[in-house]
Amino acid sequence: MKLYRLLLFGFLIVQSQIIVAQSAHYIDKEKFFLDDKPVEATLVTDLGNIMSTKSKTEYQDATLTCKLPDSAAFTEGIRIRARGEFRRKTCYIPSLRLNFHNTTSPRLSSLDALKLVCACKTGNTYEQYLLKEYIIYKIYNLLNPKSFRVRLIKMNYQDSKGKKKPMEQYAFFIEDIKAMAKRNHCKEYTKDRVLTEQTNRAEMTMVSVFEYMIANTDWAVPVLHNIRLIYPKADTTASPYAVPYDFDFAGLVNTDYAIPAPGLEIESVRQRLYRGFPRTMAELQQVFAIYRQQKDNIYALINNFDLITPGNRKDMINFLDEFYRIINDQSSVQTVFIDNARTE
Repeated sequence: MKLYRLLLFGFLIVQSQIIVAQSAHYIDKEKFFLDDKPVEATLVTDLGNIMSTKSKTEYQDATLTCKLPDSAAFTEGIRIRARGEFRRKTCYIPSLRLNFHNTTSPRLSSLDALKLVCACKTGNTYEQYLLKEYIIYKIYNLLNPKSFRVRLIKMNYQDSKGKKKPMEQYAFFIEDIKAMAKRNHCKEYTKDRVLTEQTNRAEMTMVSVFEYMIANTDWAVPVLHNIRLIYPKADTTASPYAVPYDFDFAGLVNTDYAIPAPGLEIESVRQRLYRGFPRTMAELQQVFAIYRQQKDNIYALINNFDLITPGNRKDMINFLDEFYRIINDQSSVQTVFIDNARTE
């Protein structure tokens, strides 16, 4: 009996040590996106295949070496595939989906699968575009908790076949929709097609004003184009909330490949066009109050982000200055957001 107890005691000690060791290596999904420090990473895969086929359905093997700010570097086997309609067709390296749900990636498995937004092409200009898009996500985080968090990555790309030269550029991970919905006590809406005005009215006003703020017309609710929907767990009959993402066509980013969609009466993405439906002045002012309250924080976010060049930071501030002049002028608000709002 004494021997049995001794063996049991020893077994429990070993198990507790295993649990402690595992927890020490566990990546907390929520904390991962709350840390602003860039992750240093190296992605090794068949770059030629991902660049040429750009398949959004077929995964290929890769290894990812990560150096988190609070840990030593580690390497795990993952799977990746291309994603994003425009970027798959246009960009040198398409944006990717990294699948960590593998037996070969035990430490990264808690992240499940994440979208990795890559710079469209090589060179500083395209890296600056990416960094400006990253900041737009951070701006919306300040304005609305129903928003996707992002994590900056200093990514080194290496070709497993040695045919492509290694290259290093910034990229960023986008929070998974399930995680974003969960922290907002919601679930992803995957039911029937939803028209714009069938979504939560106040939330849709916030989204429409934000898209106007950054001068982005590349979105649509009914076809879920750069929009995802979530709904509250506590009320499954409630109108879903719209959550925007993918901002590289915004005038605030001002990429050289962004053009307005045909049919819109603007010649450049730098021209703002409100794509929301009419709202009362009271509804609009309630939303504008949030933008005014966060103005200093938004400007500080941009001015303190040294990875964006001083010239680009100044341009972003000047572009946002125009937005704030408009929402602070009642006549302009009447014209832009009420009289010229869309009706269909």
